[in-house]
Amino acid sequence: MSMNPKEFKKIAIIGATTNPNKFGNIVLKDLRKKGFEVYPVSPNYDEIDGLKVYKNVDELPKDVELLVFIVPPKIAIEELKKAYQSGFRRFWFQPGAESPELIEYSKTLSDAQFSFINCIMVETR
Repeated sequence: MSMNPKEFKKIAIIGATTNPNKFGNIVLKDLRKKGFEVYPVSPNYDEIDGLKVYKNVDELPKDVELLVFIVPPKIAIEELKKAYQSGFRRFWFQPGAESPELIEYSKTLSDAQFSFINCIMVETR
């Protein structure tokens, strides 16, 4: 099932970072500039770009509409499991965050929506 990320306002970035050369920072700034409400998730920071950082997906406000994963596949699958158990149902995997194992697992979550194809920065242009 395909999703249009432009339909959402509140987007979490799993793998947000303060490093301006990494996609966890580039995507965060890009989505903010486009007017999205962004929720950074990372165990490594308290604040990024003036935003409160959530240490874990379990801490995210329940009204976050889309979770964007910018982490290695091993971390992505663990965070996906936690996020799904926390009640989230819309997941966007940036190129490189997906793996065959993760895609197989996603097929078992029939009430969730996934995107594995495109970069969210391209899809929100």
